[in-house]
Amino acid sequence: MTAPMVAALEQAWSTIRDRHPEVPAAVVVLGAGSIGAPAGGLRLGHFAAMRWHDDARQLPEVFVGGEGLARGPADVLGTLLHEAAHALADARGIKDTSRQGRWHNARFKTLATELGIEITKDPRLGWSPTTLPEHTRSAYADTIDQLGRALRMHRSAELTGDNGTKAKTRRHVSATAAAASGSLRPSSLPDPSPAVSAAPTSRPRKASHDRSRAGSGRHRRLSARRAL
Repeated sequence: MTAPMVAALEQAWSTIRDRHPEVPAAVVVLGAGSIGAPAGGLRLGHFAAMRWHDDARQLPEVFVGGEGLARGPADVLGTLLHEAAHALADARGIKDTSRQGRWHNARFKTLATELGIEITKDPRLGWSPTTLPEHTRSAYADTIDQLGRALRMHRSAELTGDNGTKAKTRRHVSATAAAASGSLRPSSLPDPSPAVSAAPTSRPRKASHDRSRAGSGRHRRLSARRAL
């Protein structure tokens, strides 16, 4: 049941790469965005460099949180484009975050604008909150339609009680609780593009995470920092 959903996310990432060839091929992973997230928050997505390996190359990962699928296909595409901006920063060697990855700086905003998403400034997160403008919706209309047909399910959030223990629930996270679009892959694995290859001696970065505080309409990314 999930294979068509992951395939649609992979195809969307491939379409982004067709328009922006510097964005690397990646492994797209669909999973739980509320496990490990702060109370009341959701991880909408993340980008992590050099996480998947075969004999010839190393590929980054784009994770998409299943709870965030409730926002609808256009906002899911916004998450992918947000993560693509982080991927582009990684490919170009640009430091796009600071403060342990929480603060999205003006360089991230420039990259995000290049990819067609609108970024506003949050006093805590910097240039992070993401929206999909009308001209980008039009440009990716077919992709949004394909995502809409494939993403027919979304995951229930893992809620915790007042004492910090996991609470039993059958509630699905709503579009409001999941917040506005934004982020964080298996995508384009068959593509042997050397642009995604990393030097064998390179050490992987820590994963970056995009999180949403329930009901806030905002998300944040705990960015990748190079491992010492």
